[in-house]
Amino acid sequence: MRSAVAAQFEAQPPQAQSILIVDDDPAIVQLLGEMLKPFGEIRFALSGEQALAITTSFTPDLILLDINMPGVNGLDVCRRLKANPGLREVPIIFVTGQNDLTSEVAALEAGAVDFIAKPLATPIVVARVRTHLRLHQLTEALKHSARTDALTGLPNRRAFDEELAAEWRRASRRREPLSLLLFDIDHFKAFNDSHGHPAGDECLRIVGQAIAAFLKRPGDLAARYGGEEFAVILPATDCPDALRMANALVRTIADTAITLPNALEKRRVTISVGAATVELPAPGTAIAALVECADSALYRAKRNGRNRAEFQPFGRTVRNIDHDDPATDPRGNPIER
Repeated sequence: MRSAVAAQFEAQPPQAQSILIVDDDPAIVQLLGEMLKPFGEIRFALSGEQALAITTSFTPDLILLDINMPGVNGLDVCRRLKANPGLREVPIIFVTGQNDLTSEVAALEAGAVDFIAKPLATPIVVARVRTHLRLHQLTEALKHSARTDALTGLPNRRAFDEELAAEWRRASRRREPLSLLLFDIDHFKAFNDSHGHPAGDECLRIVGQAIAAFLKRPGDLAARYGGEEFAVILPATDCPDALRMANALVRTIADTAITLPNALEKRRVTISVGAATVELPAPGTAIAALVECADSALYRAKRNGRNRAEFQPFGRTVRNIDHDDPATDPRGNPIER
């Protein structure tokens, strides 16, 4: 039985793809380029070294690769690409004049998904390229689905955990601060009980959309953490900026109108935010400690009246931060908004 992702994928029109052709024979490159032009963007390399250089800044959807080339041969190129985390999922088809069993096995063992022998027949090349492009698209769609919360469209808890770990490593290398916001919708159970679960789902969707629109920097990431709880990862963000973001988020959600099914008037909800910052993530330090700091600050925000933000520096005590009052940094100095 087909999955919902597969059915949705098949219902969509084909998208333009990008293909990298690697062969030391310009005539073969030109021939393949003409065959595959309808698929989308075509780039080429005339050597293994050139192919490796191109893929440092370009990730194709499919690579057609010759085996016998001077310098770095096709098998070595394939192995290097498969060793690169950012390129290992790109399908590689070997296109070569070596059509013996040993060469085909070597190509597949190096990581290729298919093997086309020369001389080239256009129907065979086009059919196999189309098949592997579609499989690659479906694989990417499934991966996206596995990392996306179906209700809000935000990254899910799995994606959050992976991105937080990646940002921790990046901040450690660059010696930059890293901040985290955890927040949930105030009195959400009462909201559900009063208005029903469909209204609760609509509330979560609208809050998720508001969070996504609130974030402006490409590196910031909002995710649904679980239930009515959300999280925001703020790379290269120090204590003062984390405070500003936390308080601005409280105000943004408080000003967001929730249109409920069959309701005569719009509703508004509030959130409580816990913020935490680690000034210099260390490789051996537990990432969970940052989450615990933000969670502790969130609990304090709930306890202190909700509709507010609390801030906790990494490894320090929690401070009171009321979004209606001037925010202060960890030393108690006012922060301009």
